[in-house]
Amino acid sequence: MAIADLGKVLVCIPTYNEIDNIAPITERILAAVPAADILIIDDNSPDGTGEAADRLADSDPRVHVMHRTTKNGLGAAYLAGFRWGLERDYGVLVEHDADGSHQPEQLPSLLEALEDADMVKGSRYVPGGSVVNWPKSRELLSRGGSLWTRFVVGIPVHDITGGFNAFRADALRLILDDITSVGYNIQVDLTWHALQRGLRVVEVPIEFIQRERGESKMSGAIVAEGFVRTTAWGLKHRVGQVVDWARGRFGGERGDEAQAS
Repeated sequence: MAIADLGKVLVCIPTYNEIDNIAPITERILAAVPAADILIIDDNSPDGTGEAADRLADSDPRVHVMHRTTKNGLGAAYLAGFRWGLERDYGVLVEHDADGSHQPEQLPSLLEALEDADMVKGSRYVPGGSVVNWPKSRELLSRGGSLWTRFVVGIPVHDITGGFNAFRADALRLILDDITSVGYNIQVDLTWHALQRGLRVVEVPIEFIQRERGESKMSGAIVAEGFVRTTAWGLKHRVGQVVDWARGRFGGERGDEAQAS
C-alpha cells in the first residue's frame, strides 16, 4: 500500500509463543491493508510460531520472516525489523502486536494520519480511545505509567507506552541510532526521541482489546525497567532545562555588565 508519496508499508510483528495468534492476525492485517507487507520477527519460539510463520510466507509473497536465535526483548526485535525494512526502502513502518490487542481494521486510520505526521500513535487514552476486557489493575498501571512519563519528561502525549505505532521511514532513520531500549520501554524511547528531534507526533484513537489466546509477556521487571529509564530521562531533561535557564538568566546579565563596563 502506498500512501500519497510515502511509499510501501511494512508491518512488523514480533513473536514469541504466538502459535495460536499468528495466522489470524496476519490474515486480518492483509485484509485491512491488502497492499502492505508483513515481517514476522520470531525469537526462536519453542511452540512452533517460527515454523508457522514460514508456512504463511511460503503461501503469500507479502509475508516475510526473520528468525532470531534467542529471546532478546521486544525492543530489540522491533529495531531489527525496522533496520530490515529500511534496508529494503519501505516508506512506512508499523509496530503491531501479534496477540490481537491491536486491531488491524484500525490500521488504515493510522496510515491516513501519517500523511500529516512523522509518527502516529494508536492511543487508548485520547477521546474516542478505549480498552476492552482489561483488568482494572492493568489499566491503572498503564494509565499511571503514561501520566508519570508525561510528568517527568514533560511531553504532550497521552498514551506514550502504546505499541500500535506508524512511522515515516525518514523519521525512523533520524532516531534509530538513539534508541537503546531492548524491552517494552522502546515505545517511550521512540516517542521521546522523535519529539526531541522536532518530529510531528500525533495520536489517533483506538480500541485496545485484551488478548484472548496465549499468555501476556508483561511482568514486574518490565514495569520496573520502564519506570527507572523514564525517570532517568526525565531528571536529565529537567536538569538540562534548569541549566539552560540559568545560562540565559545569569549569563545574559554578566554579558550586559561586561558591555556596560
